[in-house]
Amino acid sequence: MIICVGEILADMTGRTCHGHMEFTCFAGGAPFNVACCLKKLGAGCGFCGSVGQDAIGNFLVDVVQKQQFDYLYLQREEERNTTLAFVEVDGAGERTFSFYRKNTADAYLPQAEISRIVRLADIVHIGSLPLSSTHGREFADELIACTHACGKKVSFDVNYRSDIFSCEEEAVWLYRKYIEAADIVKFSEEELPMFAEGASQEERLRKVAGAHKTVLLTLGSRGSMLCAAGNIYCIPAATVQEIEDTNGAGDAFMAGVLASIDGGQADPNVVLRMGNACGALAVSQKGAYPEWSKEDAAALTKEFDA
Repeated sequence: MIICVGEILADMTGRTCHGHMEFTCFAGGAPFNVACCLKKLGAGCGFCGSVGQDAIGNFLVDVVQKQQFDYLYLQREEERNTTLAFVEVDGAGERTFSFYRKNTADAYLPQAEISRIVRLADIVHIGSLPLSSTHGREFADELIACTHACGKKVSFDVNYRSDIFSCEEEAVWLYRKYIEAADIVKFSEEELPMFAEGASQEERLRKVAGAHKTVLLTLGSRGSMLCAAGNIYCIPAATVQEIEDTNGAGDAFMAGVLASIDGGQADPNVVLRMGNACGALAVSQKGAYPEWSKEDAAALTKEFDA
């Protein structure tokens, strides 16, 4: 089983209409999105997060309960707010985020659940947003230590958001510890140079991966790369007729990769194909977790064999 731990929030996607802003609310947060996509793929999966005791929190609880995860723990924080992400999507489907995190619940994760998470999970996937707070880092440190002590794997998506840190250097300093601790790490093309020097993407990937880590790199419309044991694998993007919204594409990619690894798939090329197929399905519809199925993803991977 793969258990995703970290932020769940409300993605508030806005548009200007007759002189005022209108917002549509979607459930979001990278680890929650990954868990939803894992469920679509039929993988054993779960989610652990925290929301406020407010109207948005009530909305998210309703959405989460409908997912029917194999494991679920959603903490309600009476004295904290649910995290909001205001999302602006441009004409090309690219996103800009602004986070509302004043006294928010996302980092206040239940330490009492760590033993159950580690007992049930084969892979623990950790979100990055709570790591911007001391409480979130303390939780993650204990979770990672317990996961490794039990011989399980830790997955980490860097998912850097500039507006939750005072400067890029602070994020690099904080995240480096979790990159080093994780067994599986995902970077975007923009994030990798922040954490590894090198004349090429391949050189940077090898530096981060070392001898034992699996490192993933998403390249948008150019596909993705994977580095393991010094070997580099690269697969082009799956075909997309029209990009509607890139929100959640990296999370869908991550779900495809984790589901493949957890399912025993040893061929990195096959792992990347499933990740790319899931990412392509995500960008073809609006919202962070659009409607698609395991069969849709499997059908899309067949184009790589053509």
